[in-house]
Amino acid sequence: MIDKVKTKRFPKVFFGWWTVITGGFLALWSEGYFSYGFSALFKPIASELGFNRTVTSVATSIVRLEGAFEAPLTGWIIDRFGPRLVVMFGVVAMSLGLGLMYFVNSLWAFYVVWGVLFGTGYIVAVHLPMDTAISNWFVKKRGIALGVRMVFSGLSGVLVLPLIAWLIIASDWRMTCVIGGIVMGVVGLPMTWFFLRPHRPEYYGLLPDGMKITEDQIKTDQIIDRGIEYAAEVQEIEFTLRQAMKTSAYWLLLITNGIHSLAASAINVHCIPLLTDLGIDPLDSAGMMVVMVAVSIPPRPIIGLLADRISRNRVRFLISGALFLQGVGLSVFVLNQSTTMIYIWFILYGMGMGAAWTIASPVRARYFGRKAFGSITGSSMLFLTPVGMAAPIYLGWVHDTTDSYMQGLTVITVLIAIAAVAACFIVPPKPPTSVTDIRKIV
Repeated sequence: MIDKVKTKRFPKVFFGWWTVITGGFLALWSEGYFSYGFSALFKPIASELGFNRTVTSVATSIVRLEGAFEAPLTGWIIDRFGPRLVVMFGVVAMSLGLGLMYFVNSLWAFYVVWGVLFGTGYIVAVHLPMDTAISNWFVKKRGIALGVRMVFSGLSGVLVLPLIAWLIIASDWRMTCVIGGIVMGVVGLPMTWFFLRPHRPEYYGLLPDGMKITEDQIKTDQIIDRGIEYAAEVQEIEFTLRQAMKTSAYWLLLITNGIHSLAASAINVHCIPLLTDLGIDPLDSAGMMVVMVAVSIPPRPIIGLLADRISRNRVRFLISGALFLQGVGLSVFVLNQSTTMIYIWFILYGMGMGAAWTIASPVRARYFGRKAFGSITGSSMLFLTPVGMAAPIYLGWVHDTTDSYMQGLTVITVLIAIAAVAACFIVPPKPPTSVTDIRKIV
């Protein structure tokens, strides 16, 4: 550890915002392919390679299965050594995975290239390390910082999804993936190297949120203590992973996030196939899905700002409200599958989806602090993965056996309603009996 650091006085742009922009680009491009673009790629890949919807859905579930094993270790590595090298590895894997899709001609190759290679890169690079880095660099402005990053994530469905749909028609799905891999490597690697730092800002003579330090020279341990005191002003206390797992808040957050992830993974994969089954043109279907993602964008910074402003005891109601909107929107479509109801579904569900994606990380950081954020989030993914993995396969199986998605969507609607109620009971955890050094993660 450095004994003394020279403090940075009045920087024009707090470096944490460059971290937000880097995370924003990675989310914009990777989720454009993985979360939304795969719905546009789904039928072309299945049709050319002769797959049914169940086995095609397995590719995204492989990614989530990997996450169950990779995320806890990745979270610990990020907390211990920092996010930069982890993210660079992930960017390289995503770039190679998309490029190698050009050569896929069999089911096993599809699973290895998309599910394993591209999927590993997505899991280790996009959400966990970037949310950890941003949560380390921001405290009182964390919600808005994560909300801004999530705006980029939402723009992936507004900007990148239509681009993918157009590229598939203009060329084919193979070249569409190759282009995605080239952009990811050429832009993502330099941004990660220059704009992502291994440690929290105190190690570089800065306080979170860009708060100023007047001394020219100050010991690292002293500035770390000041950072802890600064976070304590909003009742943020540092938990270890073990301490967090002993709280009911940890498990209730896990359940509500798991059900939201279940719904999102199933709907994102099958949205365009569902719409084309209703007789809607593929390009028009992509445009309708864009509506769902577009309306999810405004709530992201708004919910982040609210997470910074309201008390620690009330942020749980933001989770409940987001899930409630999703449940109402989906139930409208389940009851009536007209074109009008599709738009009502997409608007309500999209607003709730954007809010739910954004609020999870600020609440987790508000409840458990910064030092073990990666480990706590990574361990959560170990439990979240089975439901997220099973959801697209289940919905594909429902369609293959009943020739309709309605039975599966009804089950998802009921689960979302249960999660909305459960979220009201996620009360802030009591402080741990002992607050340990920031290097004690587990």
